[in-house]
This record gives sequence, C-alpha cells and structure tokens, in this order.
Amino acid sequence: MQITRGPVGGTAAPAEWFTGEAWIAPVAEPGARTQGDSVRFAPGSRTVWHRHPLGQVLVVTEGAGRVQRRGGPVETIRAGDIVRIAPGEWHWHGAAPAVPMTHLAIEPIPDDGTSAEAGEPVGDSEYHGGLAEDVPQVTRTVVLDQPLSRPRSTHRVEVRRITIAPGHAAGLHVHNGPVFGSIETGSAVYQIEGEAAAVLGPGDVFHEPEGARIARFDAGEDGVTFLGYFLLAADEAAEMEFPDR
Repeated sequence: MQITRGPVGGTAAPAEWFTGEAWIAPVAEPGARTQGDSVRFAPGSRTVWHRHPLGQVLVVTEGAGRVQRRGGPVETIRAGDIVRIAPGEWHWHGAAPAVPMTHLAIEPIPDDGTSAEAGEPVGDSEYHGGLAEDVPQVTRTVVLDQPLSRPRSTHRVEVRRITIAPGHAAGLHVHNGPVFGSIETGSAVYQIEGEAAAVLGPGDVFHEPEGARIARFDAGEDGVTFLGYFLLAADEAAEMEFPDR
C-alpha cells in the first residue's frame, strides 16, 4: 500500500490540448493498463475536441463544469457526477465559466499503445452552447464572504501583485493584519497551521487572518502570481514575521 498525501498540485496541462489553464496529476502508476489522472481546470478552461480509442470515464470531484459529445448539447456536470464516454466518441470537457472544476479521468490503454486523438479547439460559441443568452453581459458572483477575526479600524487597503518562483515555499509566517488574496496565474498550496491544505489556482481567493500562523504558501511547479489586499490602519505598515517553530 502507498499513500500520497494531498493536496496534489499537478503540472501545467499541454497548451495543444487545452484552452485556458489546467493542471494534471497522474494517479495511476506508470506502465499500468489503465491511465488515471486528476485534472483541475481554471474557470472557463476546457479541452480541445478529442477522442479515446477505448473510451474514458470522468468522475467530477470538485466544482462544476461542462461536457459535450459531437452532435449533442452542452451539458452541465457537478461534483459527484460520472461521465462515460464511448470508444472513438468525439467530445470535450472543462470547467464552468465562473467556477473551477476537478475531475478524475480514467481510460484503458490499448494493447497496441494507440493514444487519444486531439482535434480542433472549442470556441467560445461552442463552449456556451451557441446561445447568446448564455453569455450574460455582466455577472456578479460572491467568491468570498469572510468575517474578520476581530473588529479593526481600516483606513486604507494596500494592493500588491506578488510572484513566487516555481517550487518556492514561503515558509511559516504571520501577518500583522488581515490579508486577502486572489490567484491570477499558476498555483500554490495554501495552509493555515492546524487546518487542511488546499491547492489554489487562477480565480481562487484566500484569507490570511490577522495573527494566524500560515504554515504553507508553496508555489506549484508553474509558480504563482496573485494580488494581495492588505487591510491597514491609518499609520500602519504591512508587516510579516517568520517565527521559529
């Protein structure tokens, strides 16, 4: 028995197979007769049209997305849904416009080693089902509604664009005020000490509470760039400490 502790970040998906950002983490051993991958899609990201010689099964584990077979309608899929794709059936799948999605992709490997075949990219019209009303002019989605750990007087907000190099770990740290953030590109493993870790990707938001011990903010293999919003009092400067364990 072998246990790989989560979260599993994965590597950036090949651009020739995807529109938008996605990450792939293999879950099956190399050389197995079945290929299994955990695939995380950023909002709006999707595969190109493609087909598998022996078919494929998708198990949605997080978020919401879309899937379509050639000649069929665009259908919504959500966490817990299972999609079975027939051998040789042209199809695509990806995240919803405003929500990321993660699914397991499972497919048997043919004896002759034939691999999946990629077709053309999925255009915006196809992705939205060809319906103009499916593309609203304005959307408003609450992505975080976070109470502060204690009341504070906020006089200003300092916004920083921060980039962390691939594979670099920020280390245990503590902020002197609450920090909110939004991932722009790349991915990171985020963890408050004593809580479960989470993999953050483009569009994801996070909150580092004032005085909380942030155990991990580790950039993925593709690095990470995010906007950080620092809530500050009138004469306060943003500070970060790196305590010894």
